[in-house]
Amino acid sequence: MAYAFTFWTCYVLKREYEIVAAMRLHFLASEHRQPDQFTVLVRNVPPDPDESVTQLVEHFFLVNHPDHYLTHQVVSNANKPSELVNKKKKMQNWLDFYELKYSRNPSQKPSMKTGFLGLWGETVDPIDFYTSKIETLKKEATAFVSFKTRWGAAVCAQTQQTRNPTLWLTDWAPEPRDVYWDNLAIPFVSLTIRRLIIFVAYFFLTFFFMIPIAIVQSLANIEGIEKALPFLKPIIEVKVIKSFIQGFLPGIALKIFLIFLPDILMLMSKSEGFISRAALGRRSATRYYIFQFINVFLGSIITGTAFQQLDNFMHQSANDIPKTIGISIPMKAMFFITYIMVDGWAGVAGEILRLKPLIVYHLKIFFLVKTVNDREEAMDPGAIGFNTGEPQIQLYFLLGLVYAVVAPFLLPFIIVFFALAFVVYIHQVINVYNQEYESAAAFWPDVHGRIITALIVSQLLLMGLLSTKEAAQSTPLLITLPILTIWFHRFCKGRYEPAFVRYPLQEAMMKDTLERAREPNLNLKSFLQIAYIHPVFKEVQESESDPASEESDQEPVLIPTKRQSRMNTLLPSKHSGSMTSLGCIQSLDFSRPHQSKCIQRLDATVAWCHSCTVV
Repeated sequence: MAYAFTFWTCYVLKREYEIVAAMRLHFLASEHRQPDQFTVLVRNVPPDPDESVTQLVEHFFLVNHPDHYLTHQVVSNANKPSELVNKKKKMQNWLDFYELKYSRNPSQKPSMKTGFLGLWGETVDPIDFYTSKIETLKKEATAFVSFKTRWGAAVCAQTQQTRNPTLWLTDWAPEPRDVYWDNLAIPFVSLTIRRLIIFVAYFFLTFFFMIPIAIVQSLANIEGIEKALPFLKPIIEVKVIKSFIQGFLPGIALKIFLIFLPDILMLMSKSEGFISRAALGRRSATRYYIFQFINVFLGSIITGTAFQQLDNFMHQSANDIPKTIGISIPMKAMFFITYIMVDGWAGVAGEILRLKPLIVYHLKIFFLVKTVNDREEAMDPGAIGFNTGEPQIQLYFLLGLVYAVVAPFLLPFIIVFFALAFVVYIHQVINVYNQEYESAAAFWPDVHGRIITALIVSQLLLMGLLSTKEAAQSTPLLITLPILTIWFHRFCKGRYEPAFVRYPLQEAMMKDTLERAREPNLNLKSFLQIAYIHPVFKEVQESESDPASEESDQEPVLIPTKRQSRMNTLLPSKHSGSMTSLGCIQSLDFSRPHQSKCIQRLDATVAWCHSCTVV
């Protein structure tokens, strides 16, 4: 049965990977023109003492991509755009003041103190000080570079630009609504340090979180509660309460501990410096899955009813760990059944009911809503949480694969969950949630990798379980399964994953050729020039735009008139010559022999009427 489940899972995974990769390429080929198709994100631009950042970027790409470079937009650290603009302006004023003072009296070099109001602190040359400060603000910049063709953007995004691999880093730009602007200008060295710090913090969060889970799981049973709170023994012995404690309390306690976890993991991902919301979601989803695997799956197996084995587990060799976990797996089947019902079934029901958003909406309506815009914001359902929903579903894949051979009676509960989730989430995605961004199925390689991981874990745990039984001689026969599974994963990674990482130059050239044939006079520069402006600056531009120019850009307004027809017009129209529209229509002979010719003239007349400002 282990071989049967493995081969069936690999077959379905390969078939699904092939379908999703083909759908992704078809989507990219049929997608309408978007700024991210022509744009590359350039990071770690080296400073130049003789040129500004925007001049440096323009010169670099004019020299190295002369036939395809079109335009660029430099994005400074825009976490607090107005503060940065004011700060730079203030420093520039001080710099101009000290330069003017020095030019008037070169014999006396000015000096200043860096402390509060210049009263204390280190004495420095103010010209050098403010120059370095302004240059620091300039260095905190990233550039969106746009090209004339998709082919040129693909070449730039997927190649190394200089000898130094840490400078002029290029990658595909996310679509404008997918950009996480707060992280754009984080320096390369800072990114490495940030990710190291977050990795250490995540490690401690994951493994120290097991301590409260172990305590709760060990107490969330009859013996643990009676031992910790002996005065509750008469109440606990009531049949209904006893059944609730044994069946649902462990799952509810575990769920409560996980409420705030997604927000913590998303904050960690943001601190690492990812520049797109899709990348933030993928990293948070990966960490959420690892956390659940260690604390929910392994933590629940090792602790709780198997809490007496924890001391042995901590002091035994690594070779005996699969045996210890393998023995505990059948003992925890009932716990995971209740967990599926409490977390899975009830979670799907809660998803379709959406009680929490309903309560929040009414609170906002009662306390905060004052205008129509406030009401629309209160009604906004937000986006579906890929960073939590997807790894949660992956946990049920893990449980199904682990218990498929060991305890198959758990499978119907998982099948019911997937059937409910399939119907509910299709409805929610289509009819309820808003789409924050489009990543073209970029999540799928992570999903595939997590199912492969679950498959290998199920094989190793089955080997550990059989090694403790009379069927220990059959354990060597299972060694082939993890090897075949890893080989299958490497095959899929090499065959299908490039479609999710790189954009084929052939596809780019085909799309460019078709677009040039359809729109030979397309002004691509105006389309891309303001595509990647920070939302704050976009709002400023919209609020400062000239109302008169906006009115002139609008469609002509039809002004109502009392004139019944234009037959009495003394002078011929400049659009129609000597014949008016009504005259054209009245002159048509609608008899059957002339019907086709009349219809052609009528179509031409209607087209002319639509071109007039007054009909």
